[in-house]
Amino acid sequence: MKTKILSALRENDDYVSGQELCEKLQVSRTAVWKKIKQLQEEGYEIEAVSNRGYRIAFCPDIITAEEVESRLKTAWVGRPVKYFPEITSTNQYAKKIAEEGTPEGTLVVADEQTQGKGRSGRIWRTPPKTAIAMTLVLRPKLPPDKISMVTLVMGLAVARACRELYHLEAGIKWPNDVVINGKKLCGILTELSMELTAINYIVIGVGINVNIKEFPEEIGGIATSLALELGHETNRAQLIAACMQYFEEYYEKFLESGDLSLLMQQYNELLLNRDQKVRVLEPGGEYTGTALGIDRYGQLLVCREDGSETRICGGEVSVRGIYGYV
Repeated sequence: MKTKILSALRENDDYVSGQELCEKLQVSRTAVWKKIKQLQEEGYEIEAVSNRGYRIAFCPDIITAEEVESRLKTAWVGRPVKYFPEITSTNQYAKKIAEEGTPEGTLVVADEQTQGKGRSGRIWRTPPKTAIAMTLVLRPKLPPDKISMVTLVMGLAVARACRELYHLEAGIKWPNDVVINGKKLCGILTELSMELTAINYIVIGVGINVNIKEFPEEIGGIATSLALELGHETNRAQLIAACMQYFEEYYEKFLESGDLSLLMQQYNELLLNRDQKVRVLEPGGEYTGTALGIDRYGQLLVCREDGSETRICGGEVSVRGIYGYV
């Protein structure tokens, strides 16, 4: 009921009468009043004025299921939300409930993550009240060789959400790191379960530095947060909802075409590597060239110094700038 109350209050700029809430929720005024009191105890400033009703004056930076769901404008992505004050890994939990049959679109969100997974088995900790740690469960009817493209779709969604909400020049470092001013804002890790040629499910883990004010010395030169870029803290639930909205839009275009052909232009416009000199690091060695953009399959086209073109897939390949991270 708290989700519905928050949604109803957000749909109106003015006060919403208690009677209107009762009729919408099909409950008594006492039931509405009790839920309003619970929300106030959680940190919401909800004004109650006689003969006018209720109005949200202030929303705390919390990412509870009720708060996130009340902001969603999606048809199915991010629904339902599974929220945890603390969890070891949102990806691990998402895989567990995916095995148990949780519906496609389920979003796992945690305020604190103690053993998040990064590339190459790295552990990433998300301190409480500072970042977004979330994982989305999908069940696409796609061949396994197309799953890597879904990670690029999420990277595009996060970058677009940051640009639209905060007017920041967020871009993408191929394949899916979201970058602002040459520093990493967001990392994405996709994992899947499959049998032979069929996908059981995939989970897409997303970590976004939101209100972090400082980083460990070893990553301080390559990491940033929205708070550092904006000069103030921002609301995490609002960003989660925007990411889900853009992901749903882009993911459905991806399913429609079966590749990234409908998203290539938007992705390449935000690709920071495009037309830049890059260093390609492969398990067997490295070489330099100029990044030309992605193709319809999400592969990065690189023109080598001898004029030949190479298409780079993800996995163990890393692409860096000649003089730095991007």
